[in-house]
Amino acid sequence: MIYLSATEAKQNFAEFLDKAQKEPITIQRQEQDLVVVLSVLEYQRLTKLLKNEFHEFCDQVGKNAEAKGMTEERLKEILESDD
Repeated sequence: MIYLSATEAKQNFAEFLDKAQKEPITIQRQEQDLVVVLSVLEYQRLTKLLKNEFHEFCDQVGKNAEAKGMTEERLKEILESDD
């Protein structure tokens, strides 16, 4: 990962954008990490990966609930109860 100060990023913005297409860049201000800039393709890849992991997690939770006796009818009863 490349690290640049905010000033360097502003002064060399075109070069900064070109570099961000190849690998993520961390922008720092006062020696503190501020933001990470990455290409749209990398962002889309990460988003897709996270969505897939979330769906797998939900499927596993559903299977565990079903194995413990949870049904659609029982869930509806729980959600409609006044407790």
